[in-house]
Amino acid sequence: MAALRLPRAGLYWAWHQMRRPSVQQAAGWVDVIHATGMAVPPRTAPLAVTVNDLAFLRHPDHFTPRGMRFFVQSLELTRNEADIVVCPSQHTADDCSRAGIDADKLRLVPYWTDDRLVPAQEAADVRQRFELAERFVLWVGTAEPRKNLAGLLGGWHLLGRTAEELVLVGPQGWKSNLGGDLASSGQSIRRLGFVAEADKRALMRAAAVVCYPSLTEGFGLPVLEAMVQGAPVVTSATGATAEVAGSTGVLVDPTRPQEIADALAGLLDAPDDAARLGKQGRERALAEFTWQRTANGLVDVYRELAG
Repeated sequence: MAALRLPRAGLYWAWHQMRRPSVQQAAGWVDVIHATGMAVPPRTAPLAVTVNDLAFLRHPDHFTPRGMRFFVQSLELTRNEADIVVCPSQHTADDCSRAGIDADKLRLVPYWTDDRLVPAQEAADVRQRFELAERFVLWVGTAEPRKNLAGLLGGWHLLGRTAEELVLVGPQGWKSNLGGDLASSGQSIRRLGFVAEADKRALMRAAAVVCYPSLTEGFGLPVLEAMVQGAPVVTSATGATAEVAGSTGVLVDPTRPQEIADALAGLLDAPDDAARLGKQGRERALAEFTWQRTANGLVDVYRELAG
């Protein structure tokens, strides 16, 4: 592995403002450059850029001024210099087209995730280690506005459940008053913060429902991860999560807490239906979102750019 010596923040600034140093200074001669995020190096070889989402255009108030400056410049460089733009969903591809990226540059390459099913006993052990209720609803993500924790907490409050818990997993992000929201939302909520990847998968396996009502997503990997573990999913009808879940998820308007509450109640009160959806979700994940599909899509991009 080769690396440029600048720290990440300095490197991104140099790439975007000065259009140097070149990738070749670290890697030597290359056939293709692939920017796997929105930090866009100078185009000193055919250039692919992965655009995971353009949420900053839909919800600019959710981002810091510094973040907005970075993403706006990233989009401009991608629009002007990328030979191919890789998108994980049709939703993101459509956003890219609306943002002025030529449609003939766009390539759809969905993500995949580890498809191993956590053993039931391992999931039960993790639930007991965290001292969680026998049945719980799980949310996974970074606490930031786009993830719509306020909407989820509002739905949970309307639901008024005490036999089950709402469990929140993930780090604190930005522009989120999670502590204040939790203080006013009752006692049937547990915040675990950051957990190990293996524990996260086990919690998904153990959950009665995984709820991920983001306002917008470019893909929504937690939805796919939950489907792999056979968990029934409630997620947004808007954004790419609906593409991932398809007919195996319960899709809601994320801006309507009552819809979130009704969807959760429908699954919690009908465990047979929930189990059926979970089984269908795992089948869909294994059939549609494979590492072979992702790898082949990227190889096709590289071959196209390398000529």
